[in-house]
Amino acid sequence: MMTLYSGTSCPFSHRCRIVLFEKGMDFTIVDVDVHNKPEDLAVMNPYNEVPVLVERDLVLYESNIINEYIDERFPHPQLMPADPIMRARARLFLFNFERELFAHVRTLEQGATGKAAEKCRTTIRDNLGQIAPLFAKQKFILGEEFSMLDVALAPLLWRLDHYGVEVSKPMAPVLKYAERIFSRQPFIDSLTPNEKAMRK
Repeated sequence: MMTLYSGTSCPFSHRCRIVLFEKGMDFTIVDVDVHNKPEDLAVMNPYNEVPVLVERDLVLYESNIINEYIDERFPHPQLMPADPIMRARARLFLFNFERELFAHVRTLEQGATGKAAEKCRTTIRDNLGQIAPLFAKQKFILGEEFSMLDVALAPLLWRLDHYGVEVSKPMAPVLKYAERIFSRQPFIDSLTPNEKAMRK
């Protein structure tokens, strides 16, 4: 049985919850208050952060690593492309998301204010605007199939209002794409009460 130690409002934990519900498997979620972390978290993860996945002797942290492990261990439905070239491209996308979007999400999550926070919001908005044309042509990032790339992006899209990211007109295709993700039952099941409260 897999156990996920998950922050109730943490966007990185949210990714892992989405994957677990997409797979429809047996698992346990342990809610962690990120402002009052249990002592054993630092034992499991030297960075003392969530998410952490525990399965027997295996302890994993970092959401993308956790999610790839779950995807390989429970291959249906497959969320990473089967083709090695496409899978490498998907990993590059994930790496770029971390650098260009989620580095700024981390800064906002750590309570940045003033100019630093504004810079993060503007960068997130501009970078999402750049990928918007993709969704005018296709349903999901890799085409017609929901994939790990959509999982990676979904928690940010859910939190745009929460982070104070202004939505500009060029982002309209991104918002339609977001609604497609938000209507999926595994996404709905993945939400914690804290996350539901982020969107009125």
